[in-house]
Amino acid sequence: MAAFNHDLLVSTVSNRINNALYKYVHNFKQRQLAILTRAVILYTKHQTKIQRSILVIVCVVLIERLRKLVRLMTAERSPAPVGNGSSKTNNGSDNGKQRRGAQLDKQFFDNMKRLVRIVIPGLLTKESAMLATHTILLVIRTFLSVAVAALDGRIVSSLVRLQGREFLLGIARWMAMAVPATLTNSLLTYLQSMLAIRFRQNLTEHVHAKYLKNNTYYSVGNLDDRIKNADQLIAVDIMKFSNSLSELYSNLAKPTLDAVVYNIQLAKSLGVESLFGIMVIIQMSMGMLRLLAPPFGQLVAQEQRLEGEFYFTHSRLIEHAEEIALYRGHDAEKRTITRRYLRLVRHVNRVFRLNVFYGMLEDFVVKYFWGAAGLVACAVPVFAERLPGAKRAAELALTANGANLGDRTRDFITNRRLLLSGSDALGRMMYSYKEVVEMAGYAERVTDLLTVLDDVSEGRFVKAKVGKAAEKASNTGEDSDDAEDLVNQRGSLVESKDEVEFIDVPIVSPNGDVLVRKLSFLVNPGRHLLIVGPNGCGKSSMFRILGGLWPIYGGTLRKPSMSQIFYIPQRPYLPIGTLRDQVIYPDCAADMQKKGVSDQDLQQILEVVQLGHIVDREGGWVSAKSWRDALSGGDKQRIAMARLFYHRPRYAIMDECTSAVSMDIERIMYTHATDLGITLLTVSHRQSLWQYHNFILQYDGQGGYVFSKLDPERRIALTDEKQRIEQELAAIRDMEKRLDDLRAQAASY
Repeated sequence: MAAFNHDLLVSTVSNRINNALYKYVHNFKQRQLAILTRAVILYTKHQTKIQRSILVIVCVVLIERLRKLVRLMTAERSPAPVGNGSSKTNNGSDNGKQRRGAQLDKQFFDNMKRLVRIVIPGLLTKESAMLATHTILLVIRTFLSVAVAALDGRIVSSLVRLQGREFLLGIARWMAMAVPATLTNSLLTYLQSMLAIRFRQNLTEHVHAKYLKNNTYYSVGNLDDRIKNADQLIAVDIMKFSNSLSELYSNLAKPTLDAVVYNIQLAKSLGVESLFGIMVIIQMSMGMLRLLAPPFGQLVAQEQRLEGEFYFTHSRLIEHAEEIALYRGHDAEKRTITRRYLRLVRHVNRVFRLNVFYGMLEDFVVKYFWGAAGLVACAVPVFAERLPGAKRAAELALTANGANLGDRTRDFITNRRLLLSGSDALGRMMYSYKEVVEMAGYAERVTDLLTVLDDVSEGRFVKAKVGKAAEKASNTGEDSDDAEDLVNQRGSLVESKDEVEFIDVPIVSPNGDVLVRKLSFLVNPGRHLLIVGPNGCGKSSMFRILGGLWPIYGGTLRKPSMSQIFYIPQRPYLPIGTLRDQVIYPDCAADMQKKGVSDQDLQQILEVVQLGHIVDREGGWVSAKSWRDALSGGDKQRIAMARLFYHRPRYAIMDECTSAVSMDIERIMYTHATDLGITLLTVSHRQSLWQYHNFILQYDGQGGYVFSKLDPERRIALTDEKQRIEQELAAIRDMEKRLDDLRAQAASY
C-alpha cells in the first residue's frame, strides 16, 4: 500500500511538472509568435520607408566604395631607391629595398592603362569589335540563364500539380532553349581564345619593335642589369598576361552582369529586404576572405622570377657546354642548377600550401554558406505567409488545393536557381580577385620590360660596378667623382664620309672601369691599323664603341655609316638558314638579287677563301643545317671572310678572326681584302699580320697608348733583337746565380 501511494505521488508530481513545462513552452512559443507577427505587421505597415532606407544605405555604400577606388587609383607607391651600381634586377637579384611584389594600387592601374593601349590600339580596330561582340554574347547568355531559371520553376510546378501536358511542353521548351545557349557558350569560348591571341600578337609585335631596334637587344643584356632573362619575359610572360587579360574580361564582365540581372529578378520576387540581408552577409564574408587571402600578386611575380632564373641557368649550360665539359664542371653546374630548382620548388610548395587553406575557406563560404543563406531567403516568403495577421493567412486557411502548392514550388525553384546562379556569379567574382592580383604580377613584369627597353633606347642604363670601379669604390667608401662623371656624360657622334677619327674619346666600360682617359687617332681609307696590347686594356671596348654597341662617354667620334663598317669576331655568328644565308648575312636572297649578285659570284668568293668545295659537300646553296655544328672552326672563319668579301665595306674590324686558319689562307684573306679597297682594323698578336698594316695603336695596359706609323720589317727586327737580349739577360742572371752558389759552397770548405 505504501509503495502504491509512493508511485501515485511520483506520477502526480511528474504530470504536474510536464503540464507546467508544456504551458511554459506553449506560452513562450505564443509570445515569440506574437512578437514575430507584430514585427511582420509593423514591417508591412512601414515597408515603403524600410525599402527607401535600404536604398539610401546601398547608395552610401556604393559612394564609399567608389571613393576608396579613386583613392586606390591615385595612391602613389613609396619610391624604390635607384642608382647606377646599387640597383638590382627584377629577375635575378634581391629587391629587398624595393616594393614587395605586385599590388592593386595606382601603379597597377598605370601599368594596365599602358598595356591595354597596346593590346587594343583604338576603337575602330578588330580587337574592339571582338570585345563588343563578346559583350553582346555575355548579355545574351545572362538573359538565357534567367529564362532557363523561370522555365525550370514552371517544369517543377507542373510536375507537382501532375500536369503532364504542361510538363512535356516545358521539356520541349527546355530542349529548344539549349540550341542558342550552347551556341552562345561556344562562341564565347572562341572569342576569348581569339582575344588572347590578338592581345599577345599586338604586345609581342610592340616589344619586338623596341627590342630589335638598333642594338637594344644587346644593350639590355650587356649594358643594363635590370633584366637578365628578356627571352622568358617575351616568350612566356607576355603569353601569360595576354591569356589572363582575355580570361579576366569574361570572368569579371559575365559575373558582374549576372549579379546585377539576377538581383533585379530576386528583388521582384523576394523583396528588396531579403536581398539586402543576403548582400550584407555576402559582403561580410567577402571582407573576411580578403583579409585572409595570401598575397597572390607577389607570389606570382616571385614564381616567375624564379622560373626565369632556372631557365637562364639551363640556357647558360647549353651556351657554354663545350667549356664546361672541358673543365669537367658538370658537378659544379649541377649544384647551381639544383640550388635554383630547389628554390623554385620550395616557393611553389609554399604557394600550394597557402592555396589549400584559402581554397577550402573560399569553397565553404561561396558554395555552402552563401547557398544556405539563399535557401533561407527563398523560404522566408513561404513561412511568412503562415504567420497570423499576414496578408494571405485567410487564403491559406480556406484554400488547400494543389494550385497554391504548385505556385510556391514554382517560385521556390525559380528563386533558388537564381540565387544559386547569383551565388556562383559572386563566387566567380571572388575567384577573379585572385586572378586580378596574379595578372598584376604578369603586368608588372611586362611593364618593367617595356620601361627598360625605353630607358635603354634613350641611353639610360642601370649597371652595377664591378672590377676596378667596384674595388676603388669599396676602398674609398665612395665612388670616384671622375669616373662617375665619365659614366654619366655623353659625347658626340658625327657621320663622316670615309674616315674614322676618335677625338678625346674615353674608353669606359659600362660598369665604370676607365680603360683609357682620352683616345685620339685618325684612320683614312688605306691606312690599315694594327691594334695590340695586353688583355683588358680596351682593344675590344674601342670596337664596341665604334660599332655603336657602347655609348660614347665623351669627346667626338667621327665615322661612316654602319653599313660601311663590318665586324668579324674570332667566333663568327652563323644564323639559322641555308648555306647561302651564311655568306650573305644579314642580307636575304631578295637583297642579294637587288645587288646583282648571283650564286656564281658567291661561288667565286668561296673559291678565294679556298672553300668552294663546301657547296657540293653540304648539298647545295639551299641546304639548311645547324651550321654551328656542321662546320669546323677554320671553315667558320673562312665563311666570315667570304661574308666580308660579299658586302665589301669601307672598313673591316678583324678581331682575332684568323686564329683557326693557316698562314697561307690568312695571307690570301688579307691580300684580297686590301685588293677590294677594304681598310683593315685588326686586333691580333700574330707577327705574320704586321705586314698588311701601316699604322699601329699600342695600349700599355695602364691607361696609356701610342699611335704611330708601323714599319713591319723594322718592328719585327726590333722585336727579335729584344727577345734575343732578354734571353741573354736571363742567361746572365742564371750564370750570376750559379756563381753565387759556387762561392757559397767554396766558403763552406
